[in-house]
Amino acid sequence: MLVFVTGATGFIGSAVVKDLIAAGHQVLGLCRSDDKAPALAAAGAEVYRGSIADPDSLKDGASRSDGVIHLAFNHDFSKFVQNCEDDRRVIQALGSVLAGSGRPLIVTSGTGIANTVPGAPAREDNATVGSGTHPRAASEEAAASVAAAAVNVSVVRLPQVHDTAKQGLITPAIGIYREKAVCAYVGAGLNRWPAASVLDVARLYRLAIEKAEPNAKYHAVAEEGVSMRDIAEAIGRRLKLPVKSIGPEDVQAFFGWLAMFAGHDMPASSAQTRKTLGWEPTGPGLIDDLERLDLPEA
Repeated sequence: MLVFVTGATGFIGSAVVKDLIAAGHQVLGLCRSDDKAPALAAAGAEVYRGSIADPDSLKDGASRSDGVIHLAFNHDFSKFVQNCEDDRRVIQALGSVLAGSGRPLIVTSGTGIANTVPGAPAREDNATVGSGTHPRAASEEAAASVAAAAVNVSVVRLPQVHDTAKQGLITPAIGIYREKAVCAYVGAGLNRWPAASVLDVARLYRLAIEKAEPNAKYHAVAEEGVSMRDIAEAIGRRLKLPVKSIGPEDVQAFFGWLAMFAGHDMPASSAQTRKTLGWEPTGPGLIDDLERLDLPEA
């Protein structure tokens, strides 16, 4: 299978490219910058020049492929709502090329939009909130839109994806902790974030596109929920910083844009995904990776 991968040079995308190629697939990898093209080519992918800022530039890549894995996303969270709406347009552009062909499109979302039962892990078949409540839901709204236009689309929902260098939303939290010289959590710190190692997540994307099940929802979750207190304490040990609780009234001042996530309880299950795809994560846990953080100079 020739798979067009957007975000092919990113943290998760680069792992997906390697996993696909190791499994015998060919990869057409989206790349917008000269400096990242050599590494993509060295991994065995064909470099495709384009950008999610120009959705029309992606149509040719999609038309040339046997399937598409869409991972590219602008992670400037100061423009989170706009970035989610841009993702909606990208998915619609990709879908316009694939409609009626049966060729699979895998889009990316977050497990948080399915946390609709308070205190319970998000499940793949839960009702989801809309983009008016959680902007990231725009991606799944776009997926539903292109599905209605006869696109074979499915969704991979991501937790905090980690290795020793990056850990999803925890990476910017680490930057805040270093800047403020303290590792904070909200209240008792019992709110939970799901997690999975990047290599396990890459394998799930491959299994999802190989199965090509229309309208499927997959949760790339190895650990249902790691408490924010445990996360803060692990980072505190690694950075040799104090750890403290802050009240809800201090969350915005401490975390800035990350305040929208910092105190939320977002556990998620992957039981249905594991049964459907035969996916069994084997990588290290989130706390294990945090204990072995690659620490750049401050």
